[in-house]
Amino acid sequence: MTFSADDSLVLVALLLAVALLLIAAQLVRVPYPILLVLGGLGLSFVPGIPEIQLAPDLVLIAVLPPLLYGAAFFTSLRDLRENAGAISLLAVGLVLTTVLAVAAVAHFLIADLSWQGAFVLGAVVSPTDPTAAAAIAERLGLPRRIIALVEGESLVNDGTALVAYKFAVAAVVTGSFSLADAAGSFLLNVVGGIAIGLGIGYLIRQLRRRLDDPPLEITISLLSGYFAYLPAQAAGVSGVLAAVTVGVYMGWHTPELTSAQTRLQGIAVWEILFFVLNALLFALIGLQLPVILDALSGRSTATLIGYAAAVTAAVIAARFLWVVPGTYLTALYRRQRRPIQEPGKASILLSWSGMRGAVSLAAALAIPLTTDAGHPFPNRPLIIFLTFGVILGTLVLQGLTLPVVVKALGLEDEGRTEKEESKARLYAAEAALARLEELAEEDWVREDTLERLRGLFGFRRERFRSRFDPESDGAVEDRSTAFQRLMRELLDAERNAVFELRRNRRIDDTVMRRVVRDLDLEEARLDG
Repeated sequence: MTFSADDSLVLVALLLAVALLLIAAQLVRVPYPILLVLGGLGLSFVPGIPEIQLAPDLVLIAVLPPLLYGAAFFTSLRDLRENAGAISLLAVGLVLTTVLAVAAVAHFLIADLSWQGAFVLGAVVSPTDPTAAAAIAERLGLPRRIIALVEGESLVNDGTALVAYKFAVAAVVTGSFSLADAAGSFLLNVVGGIAIGLGIGYLIRQLRRRLDDPPLEITISLLSGYFAYLPAQAAGVSGVLAAVTVGVYMGWHTPELTSAQTRLQGIAVWEILFFVLNALLFALIGLQLPVILDALSGRSTATLIGYAAAVTAAVIAARFLWVVPGTYLTALYRRQRRPIQEPGKASILLSWSGMRGAVSLAAALAIPLTTDAGHPFPNRPLIIFLTFGVILGTLVLQGLTLPVVVKALGLEDEGRTEKEESKARLYAAEAALARLEELAEEDWVREDTLERLRGLFGFRRERFRSRFDPESDGAVEDRSTAFQRLMRELLDAERNAVFELRRNRRIDDTVMRRVVRDLDLEEARLDG
């Protein structure tokens, strides 16, 4: 793949366009995947777009492991365990139902699309995308249980969908398929992928507990998805489940293995990486859409739009048909435990939260170019186009209307997360006070320092304790808010003074960054 000077300028313009889309998403308060998918569509109509042909496996191997690892790393293991039954119904049963529904609709609607190709399409569009749904859900203050189900489903269903995708593609490439062999291989893929993920996770944990070097530890974190994905692929089992498993494993153990500096820097790096990888995927589909559309020139625009609308409708309908009765069954099963609140409303909200995104894009772009017989992969451009149509339809239609649905249903967060956060802060303050009293007799602890810290942590304890007191008049919270406002004013003054020193060249940038970072961390501790 070579680029001329003009192509390079076009790519620079594309990167600038992606950056502007991300900025616009913040300004208009729309989840960035929605604007990215619209931007990717717009790229296909820009004159002079260079034609890029990437090796299919490169897309899946280069992009998917860090996306899967990162999503799993930041997923709550407790939520996964607590909602294991509901998540399993969504991640396995719903995925297979979607594959069958999409395959049936696509095969009977599109005359030259074989069953094998239809199943490839169904597998590609069956996994949901966590980014848009979670971003909207958290912004709208949805119940934590709903957010946990959406995030947990999108994490686990990637494994189910991509294992099904692997078998469907193999059936097209080799020209043969055995249901019995596929069922046995499916179980082997699942068990083998999880086993390799746990083994790699244990080795990474043993390595990282012996390190104290933030750049090195973050680098290992960025590569951890590959460390699990590639050996699993080489062993012929699910690399997706291996990457997800090591992500969940390391997400549980990492906080106890790393320093505060490593944790702060690591979170920032991962946030940037998610942005970059998602932007890269949508830019790639934009760059390849002209080639795809050229290959579909024998079909009219109206026909293609009709196909995309029908497949999108099948994806949405299959989700409603599975989720609505499944939510009621799950609510009945959990009657003696923490039940699903208002299962009717919850089922509608879950059904409307099935947006597609990065994983479907990566899978579509990774479809092989040829079969084992050397022939072009049948209907590859059409499958990629329909995948983009489903992503566009679900992200834009469901993503933009989800706030309206939430408002109409009247579902609100039960406040569980805030209560647990207050409980954690209360226990932490009590632990600090207990340790302070243990150290009170030490020679190096000064009396004036001791009293100051007793006042600080004592106030902190009373503040969070008051949140559990129904008779509290809010006076403690008011005092805390005023204190934090004053502290922010003082920290702003300190930062401005440091900036002034740098502007006058009395300190260099290294000193400025170090001091400002400490001030920023101090401000980050203010939670009001």
